[in-house]
Amino acid sequence: MLRVGLTGNIGSGKSAVAAVFASLGIPVFHADDESKKLLKHQLIIDQVAGMFGNEVIQDGFINNKVLASIVFGNPDALTHLDNLLHPMVMKEFNTWMQLSAGAPYVIMEAAILFESGYAKGFDRIIHISCPEEKSVERVVKRDNLSREQVLDRMRHQLKNEDKARMSDFVINNDGSQMIIPQVVSVHKNLLCCTF
Repeated sequence: MLRVGLTGNIGSGKSAVAAVFASLGIPVFHADDESKKLLKHQLIIDQVAGMFGNEVIQDGFINNKVLASIVFGNPDALTHLDNLLHPMVMKEFNTWMQLSAGAPYVIMEAAILFESGYAKGFDRIIHISCPEEKSVERVVKRDNLSREQVLDRMRHQLKNEDKARMSDFVINNDGSQMIIPQVVSVHKNLLCCTF
């Protein structure tokens, strides 16, 4: 079974593309959602509080806004958090993948697949390409963040062009092309690789 990574910068439309693959019957693992689940486990809460102080804890849980303000303003802090969460996310992915053994391929949706170093563990990579300005607009509207907050997060991601160059497939999500035909084309290509 092929392991396929689906990546793209914040606001590129990864979730929408992942939903199309899911509608085609392909199992999709959402790495960001898994990270959020892990941040609710007491062991992780204790480790994060140990790393960043009790100000990240509110009512016994991690305050994601406070944590984000710390890690996206400090590359070392972000690296520490990533080093804690990424191995656990990959472990969950590998366990989940065993449950999807009948599928021709599985997808892991992850914003920082290249940045984390995990891209090399995938057979194929799909990149969702979107101009930075359009991505910023989407995230400001979706997450109620300031433009500067979105740009801070983007600074920790590789440039769109670099990710596109390193990927096997690129799906354009700038509004000039329909998404579904592009996904179907990639899907057909991936099915050819599985036999």
